[in-house]
Formats: sequence, structure tokens, C-alpha cells
Amino acid sequence: MPIYEYRCGACGHEMEQMQKMSDEPLKECPICQEAKLKKLISAAGFRLKGSGWYETDFKNTKKKATSKHSSGSCGGGSCGCG
Repeated sequence: MPIYEYRCGACGHEMEQMQKMSDEPLKECPICQEAKLKKLISAAGFRLKGSGWYETDFKNTKKKATSKHSSGSCGGGSCGCG
């Protein structure tokens, strides 16, 4: 559930409230009991930055050239290693 921020227009009290997205916004301030609460617009509490967030970030495009035939021990390069 998202956490919403509210500020009272009467007393200035600020608060956070965990609510479902389908819930009605709060209206009454728990401090002064006035119906002056306004929902604030705020940024998300986390950022997805840096590498590692996409499938392509995990792929290694440089393949290691390891082959058991690289020394030419197969008998003259008939397998294509020499």
C-alpha cells in the first residue's frame, strides 16, 4: 500500500498515512479536528538508478575464448582449431 503525505491547512500539522489507492483522502486533522487536511504531492521514496536493472545489463558480450582444442592437440587442426 502506498504512503500518502497530508498537511493541515488550519494548524500546519504534517503526517503520513498508509492507505489503499481506492481509499478516500483523509479530511480531518487528528491534532486540531478541523476538516482542512490536504494530500501533498511527493516524490517516491526510492530510485532505480545505476546498472543491473535490465536484462541486457547482465549479459556478458565478450565470450571467453576457452577451448580444449586451442593447443592443437586434436591432431593437426582437423576440427578447425589450428
